[in-house]
Amino acid sequence: MTTPIRTERRDRVLEVTIDRPKANAIDAATSRIMGDVFASFRDDPELRVAILTAAGEKFFCPGWDLKAAAEGEAPDSDYGVGGFGGLQELPGLNKPVIAAVNGLAFGGGFEIMISADIIIAAEHATFALPEINSGTLADAATIKLPRFIPYHVATELLFTGRRFDATEAKHWGIVNEVVPKETLMARAREVAELLAGGPPLVYAAIKETLRETMHLPIQQAFDMVTKRKLKTVDKLYSSDDQLEGARAFAEKRKPEWKGR
Repeated sequence: MTTPIRTERRDRVLEVTIDRPKANAIDAATSRIMGDVFASFRDDPELRVAILTAAGEKFFCPGWDLKAAAEGEAPDSDYGVGGFGGLQELPGLNKPVIAAVNGLAFGGGFEIMISADIIIAAEHATFALPEINSGTLADAATIKLPRFIPYHVATELLFTGRRFDATEAKHWGIVNEVVPKETLMARAREVAELLAGGPPLVYAAIKETLRETMHLPIQQAFDMVTKRKLKTVDKLYSSDDQLEGARAFAEKRKPEWKGR
């Protein structure tokens, strides 16, 4: 039996591959699998970083499977613990996720992509939010996109649904890097290995701080951190790793992060 989601453990890195021919579109059942995969990644202390990519060279993900929709699957179906695509609403995901975008990322596929922390795109990758053309709302993109690119750029992409290439995506800061398709996974793995060797408690504190303070005034955000109101920050400041970082600096050696 084939599975639409393939996983591979490479030491401390989990690679997750959408493999659902012909275009890697996602229906509710696939989304639930993705949510379970990322929840398991979140909860596995041996795993530090995940890479999300897709099979083939043409499609990363075009979003919701419209064939499933035509057969009666509703837009508000049960997409699983992490919401559509497993990443967007998964609570407590405090580990780095890298998206390696190997082709077209439209609609919900684009929204899954921007749920990652670092995005590396192949040179031929293309992007769009075409929901406007089918009379529906690109809900996650409407909420998230204006938070990290200029408002008027975000609204233009949402209002027109037009396609744009990897060069433009890099220009607006939607993706971090653009690389030849032949080197996409090698580069994603290089970044993943770098992060896997870093301090996991700090990554967790960074992700929770970003998530919980983005909407707050600056002083309230500082209070959340300095008064240790965030669980990950409190754990970090009381951890062996916090002391290890200082000791390693003083002893002029590489830290040995234990995650505790």
